[in-house]
Amino acid sequence: MATTSMLHQGNPLAIASTQLQVLTPGDRHAAFDATLKQHGVRDDLAPTQIEILQINVGKLCNMTCAHCHVDAGPDRREIMTRATIDACLNVIRDNPSIHTVDLTGGAPEMNPDFRYFVESVRSIGRKVIDRCNLTILLANGFEDTAEFLAKHDVEIVASLPCYLQENADAQRGDGSFQKSIIALQKLNSLGYAAPDSDRILTLVYNPVGSGLPSSQSDLEEAYRNQLRDRFGIEFNRLFAITNMPISRFLDDLIQHEQYDAYMDKLINAFNPSAVSGVMCRNTISVSWDGALFDCDFNQMLELNISGRTTIHSFDAQQLKRRRIITAQHCFGCTAGSGSGCQGAIDG
Repeated sequence: MATTSMLHQGNPLAIASTQLQVLTPGDRHAAFDATLKQHGVRDDLAPTQIEILQINVGKLCNMTCAHCHVDAGPDRREIMTRATIDACLNVIRDNPSIHTVDLTGGAPEMNPDFRYFVESVRSIGRKVIDRCNLTILLANGFEDTAEFLAKHDVEIVASLPCYLQENADAQRGDGSFQKSIIALQKLNSLGYAAPDSDRILTLVYNPVGSGLPSSQSDLEEAYRNQLRDRFGIEFNRLFAITNMPISRFLDDLIQHEQYDAYMDKLINAFNPSAVSGVMCRNTISVSWDGALFDCDFNQMLELNISGRTTIHSFDAQQLKRRRIITAQHCFGCTAGSGSGCQGAIDG
């Protein structure tokens, strides 16, 4: 099994400041790729037909969460333009295999063309997911956003790192838990998670601290019992997602001298059964400026698809033949039950 010493060289603080890109292009994926080969699952990482476009419409956000791998916040100015949105819409129209458009940020709702984007995708007949931080639904100027999402049957994937206020606020800021509860109750009142409703509400758990997620099914049961009994809240399902050693979470690991231990934890928990289900196989990630990546995590590390392909030169067949770019953070997607934007992979 690979060790942490294979993953990085030199001063860890230098790694943090460059988002782990001090490694040469040939070395970035070496340890993870060697582990795939060791377990005989390298071919399981081949791309399949593109079914999902996950689109980061900007890094502007009303929150500054401690675990955010996007480093989003109120001071970010990277915003997808209407022209780039239209280019995405052209790709969606021209590629019927793309059945889902997964909008993320930042707070995607803060892009001034968010509603135009949602309405346009729904008019094409494709599913829309909104990666929502919940508190934005109560923010000034966004009070009717929940009604808009309900009107267009947008699936909401909402971050709620814990059902306990102390833990949730520690990760997302004081007062965020109470706002999230109010937002969830509002969504329920609009039919989200109601029996036989098309309005799907998914919650997202990620560990507070440097642990790995426990059983997704156990966590879902605990969330359901706690939120139902204490607040009368219903939801459809829960995703358990591993914290990736990227951006703010990486900085926190290094500041507390936990980076080596965390990487060892990910490596030692490598699960070959999770490889075939990772999101980079059927998903393409689109940056706010239109650049294409294998996944949202590669996007934040600026590990572009070879040739610096953009949404303006989208070629589904060529992308299906690409080699997925990997690096040491990929151990996070394959640790334990596996993890990605769709939650646990193996059980």
